[in-house]
Amino acid sequence: MRVILTGVTGMVGEGVMLECLDNPAVEKVLSVSRKPTNHTHPKLEQLQVRDFRELDADAEAKLTGYDACFYCAGISSAGMNEAEYTVITYDTPVAFATTLARLNPEMVLVHVSGAATDGTEKGRVMWARVKGRAENALSKLPFKGVYNFRPGLMTPYPGQKHVKALFRAALVLAPVLKLFFPALTLSQLGRAMIRCAQSGAPKQVLEVKDIMALVGRD
Repeated sequence: MRVILTGVTGMVGEGVMLECLDNPAVEKVLSVSRKPTNHTHPKLEQLQVRDFRELDADAEAKLTGYDACFYCAGISSAGMNEAEYTVITYDTPVAFATTLARLNPEMVLVHVSGAATDGTEKGRVMWARVKGRAENALSKLPFKGVYNFRPGLMTPYPGQKHVKALFRAALVLAPVLKLFFPALTLSQLGRAMIRCAQSGAPKQVLEVKDIMALVGRD
């Protein structure tokens, strides 16, 4: 399997990348980012772009011939207004995925959304509405398959570099938090994404229990 991966300079994308690099089902990973990943590996190729919404012919040529895209890029809505958050959370993934669907119509797209996303697009919580809009728009694109993952609490992959100091400190509470909230490791998230790309899933929107069910099929 040949995989395009975004978000590798953040915790989720980096963790999924490390799982893909370790997983024998994945032959090649193309990291697409605005900054270097600070990782090297025989399976890993890196493509730096200025704007995911405006890709030139050279970039498009490098994005052709892939089986799956794991879209893990994202940002917290803290301190952002709806217009700013929409550019990053809706406009950017939809534009990038639209290009990929044209270049790789047999591709499977797995998009990392978030727990409590509002698929109706009508709720009071801004970030949940915007994520819901993104899920709905991506699900309509002409890929072989589109799956929106809604993970909640996640713990890092061993050896990760892109974990914020505040999150590292909070990890000491992870065993307690897991008693109250469903949790995934980023290794489990990556394996579930790979399984989706290989053989699909029963539905397009997957909550934590659905993601765990995919991992349980290994």
